Amino acid sequence: MIPQEVIRRKRNGEELGTADIAGFIRGLTDGSISEGQVAAFAMAVWFSGMDLDETVALTLAMRDSGAVLSWADIGHPVADKHSTGGVGDNVSLMLAPIVAACGLAVPMISGRGLGHTGGTLDKLESIPGYDIKPSEALFRRTVREAGCAIIGQTADLAPADRRLYAIRDVTATVDSVPLITASILSKKLAAGLQSLVLDVKIGTGAFMVGLEEAEMLARSLTGVANGAGVKTTALITDMNEPLADAAGNAVEIENCIAFLRGEKAGTRLEAVVMAFAAEMLMSSGVAASATEGADLARGALDSGAALDRFGRMVHLLGGPADFVDRPNLPKAPVILPVEAPRDGYLQACNARDVGMEVIALGGGRTRPDEAIDHRVGFSGLKPLGSRVEKGEPFAFVHAAGEDQAFKARTRLQSIYTIGEDALPERPVIVSKISG
Repeated sequence: MIPQEVIRRKRNGEELGTADIAGFIRGLTDGSISEGQVAAFAMAVWFSGMDLDETVALTLAMRDSGAVLSWADIGHPVADKHSTGGVGDNVSLMLAPIVAACGLAVPMISGRGLGHTGGTLDKLESIPGYDIKPSEALFRRTVREAGCAIIGQTADLAPADRRLYAIRDVTATVDSVPLITASILSKKLAAGLQSLVLDVKIGTGAFMVGLEEAEMLARSLTGVANGAGVKTTALITDMNEPLADAAGNAVEIENCIAFLRGEKAGTRLEAVVMAFAAEMLMSSGVAASATEGADLARGALDSGAALDRFGRMVHLLGGPADFVDRPNLPKAPVILPVEAPRDGYLQACNARDVGMEVIALGGGRTRPDEAIDHRVGFSGLKPLGSRVEKGEPFAFVHAAGEDQAFKARTRLQSIYTIGEDALPERPVIVSKISG
């Protein structure tokens, strides 16, 4: 394999063979291919694209660049879920323990915040002592005993992805569907999954704003994952407003505990969590239908079994043994109500801007090495369609200081549109892609 020949052929729009792709990824992993060549390859793929066979080959080569976990001794179907990212999207925190209580094993490899979107790992680091990078032995023990473990990517899982992504990030090639697909799936497939369900977001708070581009990505992800031998489906979900009534880190962990206690019934968040639980249970063969899967998930939530699984996971990974009973989360010193400036209905908001305000408060990063303030964010966010009176709070700002709190309050008031007319009901589950 001659790297420049692989680059030339892809630049010219030719189809690459499995051996050429595997050889290029080996060189990327061991450093024998230069950063310039990797950048040129990424740009060639950005311009020329890849067909399904090429994307499968790229994904598998990146998966095989490091360790691939096996769960042959676990005794349960091994499943996971992945979201393309949103604001107030803490679905994974509740979903993993719910389906674990129904009999699935969920080794969930999650990430940090990206752009305006929140990161599952950043949220979990709000919990005192929680270890997002445990040893493989502890990771396996947690999955075995709690049924689920949510951790970060370890150094030996899909190392090719880390190098390729870093180069894509500075060469304007992040938004290539084949490269996005391979990046997401190489890590998921390295976790040894048998089935996978994908949450592809659309709307103002999503990376894919329109339905057409979201469906294109969903078809690529499901096609490649199924082609790699992992049963995969995707649900396209609405992200035109924050999904939970909280956006931040510690505030979303509080939201998670409240959800698992049954305190978020009837919300958009509940609709998404239960839909994904049903889909995971059906894909794994535990449930014969989505209805049966939803009933099983509801039973796990209502009985307290899901809350118990979450508590076990937290304790096994270093958190307090009594966390679900006495959450000891960091609290912001300033909490300020965000009042409606006039009477009316909450008609619209730019969810991306809500996420950016969390970052402005210190709850996200502007540089990869930057520390974040887990205390800050928004809580009590009323859903679109809510009727509000002038002076009535529709959210609360959690901030490190009064200046930041007042600025965030003013900004959030400008992000939301209040009008005279009630909104028609908008479905949160837009469509399903089977792959």
